[in-house]
Amino acid sequence: LTLSTLLLACGGEPVKLAEQAEKLTIEAPKSQGARRFVVDATSGELGFDMDAPIEKIRGRVPASALSGEIFVDPSDLTKATGLVHVDLRELELFQRKADEEGKPFGEETKNDTQNQHAREWLEIGADAPADALAKNALIEFSLRELKDLSATDLSKLTGPERKVTFTATGEFLLHQRKATKSVKLEATFTYAGDATPSSVRVKSLEPLEIGLDEYDVHPREGFGRLAAKTLQTLSPKVAKAAAVHLEFTAKLAPDAKPTMESAAAGAAPAVAGQPPSGTPHPDTGKADAKAPAKAG
Repeated sequence: LTLSTLLLACGGEPVKLAEQAEKLTIEAPKSQGARRFVVDATSGELGFDMDAPIEKIRGRVPASALSGEIFVDPSDLTKATGLVHVDLRELELFQRKADEEGKPFGEETKNDTQNQHAREWLEIGADAPADALAKNALIEFSLRELKDLSATDLSKLTGPERKVTFTATGEFLLHQRKATKSVKLEATFTYAGDATPSSVRVKSLEPLEIGLDEYDVHPREGFGRLAAKTLQTLSPKVAKAAAVHLEFTAKLAPDAKPTMESAAAGAAPAVAGQPPSGTPHPDTGKADAKAPAKAG
C-alpha cells in the first residue's frame, strides 16, 4: 500500500523521499568572533499555507514551541551557523472552504476533526507511541550557509536596527526525514550601542515550499496505517505541498562568547521532552550537563 500510494502521488512516477533522520546537528562556530544568540520562546511563530481549489488551510505553531540557537559574527555574517527547533504538538489548523471550485471562500474556522486528521498524517496523534511521537513532532532547520547578503559586516551599517537580507541554505527536518533547502530571509539586528547586537529578529521573505510526498506525510487512519484515499485523490480539496514561513527572535546569550571548543561540545541536537543542557532538573534542582536541549 505504501508503494502504491507513492506511485499514485506522482502520476505513476516514484517519489524521491527525503533521507531518513531523527534529528539534525548544529555546526560549531566558524569564527572566533562568533556570538551566541538563543531563540526567545515569547515571540514569533512557524506557519504554513496549503491552498487547494476548494479549500485553503492555514497552520500555525506558537512561539512557545520554538527553541534553538544561532552563532553570528557581527563582522562577518557569512560565517553564521544555527539550529532552530519546532515542536509540532502545539500545531493548530484553520480552514476556509468554497462550496464549489471557483466560488468565494467562506470565513476561516477551526475544525477539530481536521486537526485530528493532520496529527494522524504526521503520526503525532493520541495513538502514537511516546518515542515515535517525540521524534515525529520535531521540525528542525539547520543553518549551514548564507549567500547573496545585502551586507556582511554590521559595523558598516548604522542605527539601532540594522537589516540584512540573504538566502539561507541548510537541512529541513520533518517527520523524521531531512533534505537540503534554501529560503530567503531578513534579519534585523537590534543595537543598544555600537559593540554587539542585543538581539536579532529573523523572518522569511518568501515561503519555503515543502512537498508532503517528499517527507512521507500522507493520509492516515491512525499511527502507521495509510488511508485508502491518497494525496492524489484528495488533491482538489487538499494541497500536496505546504508553503512554510518562520519568524523568531534570538537574544544575545549570557555566555555570548564561548570558546570554539565549548560551543562545539554544547551544540547537542534537540530531543523533545528533555531539559536543556546545564539547566536545573525539575526534581533534583541540580544541573544535568549531559542532557540534550529541549525542542520547543
